[in-house]
Amino acid sequence: MNLNSLAALLTTMGCPPEQTATLAMHLDKRARQLAARRGRSYAEALTHLLNLMRQGWAARERGQ
Repeated sequence: MNLNSLAALLTTMGCPPEQTATLAMHLDKRARQLAARRGRSYAEALTHLLNLMRQGWAARERGQ
């Protein structure tokens, strides 16, 4: 997934637009690290991280 697509996805998930580019770079880097370290594919690692973010944002919305 390229960074622009990832940033667009983050926007649809509720990430503030001014943070999507930076967050996309960080997620891409971390997904590559996880894939290498744990023997997963990049797609699996990225999906895992995106699910964690979605859960965090959902929890924050419930707490407000």
